[in-house]
Order: sequence, then structure tokens, then C-alpha cells
Amino acid sequence: MKILFVCHGNICRSPMAEMVLKHLVRQRGLEAQFIIESCAVSREEIGNPVYPPARAELARHGVPCERRAARQLMRQDYQAFDYLIAMDEWNIRLMHRILGGDPQGKCHLLMDFTSRPGEVSDPWYSDRFDIAYRDILEGCEGLLKHLGY
Repeated sequence: MKILFVCHGNICRSPMAEMVLKHLVRQRGLEAQFIIESCAVSREEIGNPVYPPARAELARHGVPCERRAARQLMRQDYQAFDYLIAMDEWNIRLMHRILGGDPQGKCHLLMDFTSRPGEVSDPWYSDRFDIAYRDILEGCEGLLKHLGY
């Protein structure tokens, strides 16, 4: 199962989701069944590492944060991944523009896999990485349940 998380800059929410899902998959012994990555819809943070407060929030919950550099979503990602999962509606709109649409229905909001659909809180503006983590964890657990794990 190939999953790509997407947010605006790929330094906060989408890498947090990437690391949380990798952690959950690792805990269940399912690493060999998943490829999990993340990217941005913008070019602003390309090459930058995970934002330090996001890394700190992951560490508070015992979630390892791998070294990585932000990258932008590319048209070929649509064929390479089974699920392209956005953090908010604006991400979805930009994803459709970059990807040329979503003919196979692969693009979803992470919170749509929970009992409270909507958007993942954006800590870039609120500085509430704890709330973003809560949303992301709930979304990742819901995604795994949706996938039958």
C-alpha cells in the first residue's frame, strides 16, 4: 500500500502524518506492506527539514522523526501512490491542479477517515502542534482501520 501525505509546505503536518503512520505500521509489524511518504503543494520549503516544533511534538509521543527534505507533489505521484491524503481543502484544490484532477478517486482528506471529518488543524498559524498531532493520530488510525489493519 503506497500512501502519500500532502500539506502546504511539507515541514509540519504532512511529515508528522508520515512519521505517525510509519510508527503505527511499525508497531503492528506491517512495514513490508507499506510505502509512506509526504510532500508539499507549494515550493516554499523545498529542501527544508521537518520544522523543529513538529519534531518536538513527535518526540513527546515517542514517534521517531527521520531525516528528510521537503519536496513538491509531482504529476507522476498520482500513478505511483494508492492514496494521496491532504490535510485541508486548499491542499486538495492545489493537488487537483498539479495532478490534473483525480479520475481514480485517490485524493482524500485525512480527517475523512475519522468520525469528525474536516481539516487537520494547521500548527503553522496556531502554534498548537499538540492539536495537529491529535488530529493526525486519529486520522492515521482511521486510515489503517479503513484499509483493514
